[in-house]
Amino acid sequence: MTLQENPSSPGWSTNTKLVVGLALSGITILLLIRFHNILAPLLTSVLVAYLFHPIATFFNKKLKIPWRLITTILFLLLFAIIIGLLTWGGISIVEQVQNLIKLIQGMITDLPGFFEEISSKPLVIGPFEFDLSKLELETLWTQVAGIVQPLLAQLGSLIGSLATGIGSTLTWLVFILLIAYFILSESNKANLIRIVIPRYQEDIQKIVTQLGHIWNAFLRGQLLIFVITVAYYALLLSVLGVKNLFLLAFLAGLARFVPYVGPFVAWTTYGLVALFQTEHLGMQPLPYALLVVGCAWFSDFLLDNFVVPRVMSDALAIHPAAVLVMVIISASLFGFLGILLAAPVLASIQLIVTYLISKLADQDPWLNLRVIQPPEKLSVIFIRQWQRTKNAFLRINIFKRDTAKKQANNPQQSSKKKGEKNE
Repeated sequence: MTLQENPSSPGWSTNTKLVVGLALSGITILLLIRFHNILAPLLTSVLVAYLFHPIATFFNKKLKIPWRLITTILFLLLFAIIIGLLTWGGISIVEQVQNLIKLIQGMITDLPGFFEEISSKPLVIGPFEFDLSKLELETLWTQVAGIVQPLLAQLGSLIGSLATGIGSTLTWLVFILLIAYFILSESNKANLIRIVIPRYQEDIQKIVTQLGHIWNAFLRGQLLIFVITVAYYALLLSVLGVKNLFLLAFLAGLARFVPYVGPFVAWTTYGLVALFQTEHLGMQPLPYALLVVGCAWFSDFLLDNFVVPRVMSDALAIHPAAVLVMVIISASLFGFLGILLAAPVLASIQLIVTYLISKLADQDPWLNLRVIQPPEKLSVIFIRQWQRTKNAFLRINIFKRDTAKKQANNPQQSSKKKGEKNE
């Protein structure tokens, strides 16, 4: 109902609107500061509900299962799976992570002596010989170790606190699942959250649509890239004979969320583990470690240039350096969750800020704003890649068949060539 239809409700002056707006902004900021410790769990709950919404929609529409029933079933299954995983392997996973961190810390401590030893004699790789005595490897690594060791110590204490505070972790886990359940169970109702601003409904709808495309593209694409990376690295490290391959493969998947720094930290970890393990595929430790790091670098090169562009496309279109800065900021605010969601949060902020600046400049916000297209369906991507792979094999078979026909049609030439070779 508008003010013209209800003249008993007087309009607000500009000063009143300004005071109310500033008051609401101040209250919002105070609430965020006061309850900042629950922001990360709340965001996680929203994310879980968002991920389960397509699954619930599928069963609700295709199998005609009531929304509340399918939501309850999904979350009961999720809770049972999480409890089972925690009971079966949670404690051992924490212990493996702690052992890996202790192993890396010990490696860093022993590296100066190791470099002193290898620099005293030439490095022989096949027919090549390298003199390392002129390189000040020990001094260089001592400086690097002074930076890396405190970081590993903090990470080790974090894992230790996670193991000792398992009760608190389970409490937050139940809180996240309950909030996500309530959000998802009520999300099928029309007008659950409706913002009505006269003359701005079209803009609000466009912004909501664009934000949906951003988060759909990120969640679908980044999660798929994470799974592909973990599976690929688990296979690669297994072939190379690297220990703790599952944890290192998981680290490779997490490194995809942090540009520049993430891959560098992952490569360094692979190299250290490969350098100090007892088995090196019959090679010297240093060449073996260089082989592992080189394979990891080449694998990331393939992923960045062939897999990521086809899965993610240019859905977010933000510079990796900006994502890195956002990772640092969001990690200090929301911890590990902030690292994972830095890219879509930055893209969302960019969209909203661009809209606000256009309105402040009295320009059409949708004239020069980059419209984000909805992400391509995974089924379409898989079908297209399958067709390309099938066509490639067909071309290979056709080439082999044509080659065989040519050889069969020219038996005399083939026999002459064989005779010339024998002579």
